Amino acid sequence: MTATFDLTGKVAIVTGAGRGIGRAVAMGLAASGASVVLAARTAEQIQAAADEIQAGGGKALAVPTDLTDTAQIERLAAETVSAFGRIDILVNNAARSFLRGLMDLREDGWDKVFNTNVKAAWLLSRAAARTMMEQKSGRIINITTVGAEKAELGMAAYGCSKAALKMLTRCMAREWAIFGIQVNAVGPGLTRTEFSQPIWSNPDIAKLVTAHLPLGRIAEPEEIVPAVLFLASDAASYMTGETIYVDGGALTT
Repeated sequence: MTATFDLTGKVAIVTGAGRGIGRAVAMGLAASGASVVLAARTAEQIQAAADEIQAGGGKALAVPTDLTDTAQIERLAAETVSAFGRIDILVNNAARSFLRGLMDLREDGWDKVFNTNVKAAWLLSRAAARTMMEQKSGRIINITTVGAEKAELGMAAYGCSKAALKMLTRCMAREWAIFGIQVNAVGPGLTRTEFSQPIWSNPDIAKLVTAHLPLGRIAEPEEIVPAVLFLASDAASYMTGETIYVDGGALTT
């Protein structure tokens, strides 16, 4: 991806960075000059992405992390500071979901979704914010979804968790602005990732979904990246507590 915003000298953490939107964001940040710490449970995926960044002349570190483990969250922040000396950008992208109706979703499934999508984002943001507060600067960018605004069949736990993440974005923005920390979110529409493959890989379902999108197609992961780069850059110096939707017009219907 062509670097649109200059992030030279910045240090970024990206969760869920081994594939999909997270991987695309990590690559975009690196192309814009940032040193990138890639976090996910699958070590092989994030190491491959880190190797690709380094092969292109960038700086990257893969840190396998289970975001449901508080100790591993703290270790991720500590290893970032140890390796690069600071934390300027945090992208909370990691998420999980179950395609289940409310009557069929198990209680532990609901908890797993909220633990990853909301609790982990809060805990990692807090860990990163300690360093950002010392620096008196920092950007936190949460990846939400159009489902935070629009109910989707079988996606109640995911949508509710992302709605909570949107409010968490606003709460962190309100509390941490005095420390020079800006917190915003990006809400993708349906994007061609492994996460959403059950939808777009079915031609009939894909046709039905895209028929209701003003732009008439689903997004590619790279199309979500510019909004993240904007929020991470000086171009967004007067924005905090906001959500930018990159959804092909989904919320207009």
